[in-house]
Amino acid sequence: MSVGRVSEMIVDQIRLLIRQGDLAPGDRLPAERELCERFGVSRVTVREALRVLEANGLVVIRVGARGGAFVTAPSSRLVGEGIADLITLSTMSAQEVTETRMVLELGIIPLVCERATKEDIAALYEICDRSKAALEDDEYPLALSAEWHTRYAQATHNGAIAMLVESLHDPLVMSLERAREAAPLHGRRGVREHRALVDAIAERDAARATELMRTHLERTAKLVATAERGDTRRTSRPGGRKRADTVAEKPTGGATRKGPATGKSG
Repeated sequence: MSVGRVSEMIVDQIRLLIRQGDLAPGDRLPAERELCERFGVSRVTVREALRVLEANGLVVIRVGARGGAFVTAPSSRLVGEGIADLITLSTMSAQEVTETRMVLELGIIPLVCERATKEDIAALYEICDRSKAALEDDEYPLALSAEWHTRYAQATHNGAIAMLVESLHDPLVMSLERAREAAPLHGRRGVREHRALVDAIAERDAARATELMRTHLERTAKLVATAERGDTRRTSRPGGRKRADTVAEKPTGGATRKGPATGKSG
């Protein structure tokens, strides 16, 4: 059996101990020599397993007299990146991403209106200010819109919600690219709606915020659907060239590609 396969088995066993609660954050794993004896493997194999555990955010390696491998809770960033990879590499359409946003972003409005702090509200207004400045400079990277929606989710002060919305960042940007194709003149409207939403959140007006967010997202959903219907029509023509219609297709130049100031903001 290869070193890689044996190290995977060690990783699986340690991961199982963590999930069962036998190992908790802060606990130190046995020394390399003891792990070698316990699993009947070489130090090379043990070190490979520890490297994988560290890369997955399950342990941290410390050096020195009190060093070793210590169990740690994986960060939301690492977990979110894993979810983002699953979403981005799947055959998920921009329309499906937008429908998911409808469920998540409308559903969390009561929490945001109840829990948003002065710092949260100030951060959302600051993104609105940068968005307005970008439009005035004839620029509006769609990543700014995604940043606003991610920061909005963080205002729930619920780590699971924030992680889920963060994992949708790249797919969200790519779905907005599709919406921009259908209607390149709605960017300014989207930025204005972001600011109006912050106003409603600051006033703890969940009903008003819900109305604004529903209008905001429904317009994006209609534009995405229009763009994808256009793809269907093009591919149905004789000699038509099929265009990838999933969010796994990366826009040229990356998520922060600059578009016209009138670009869609969702």
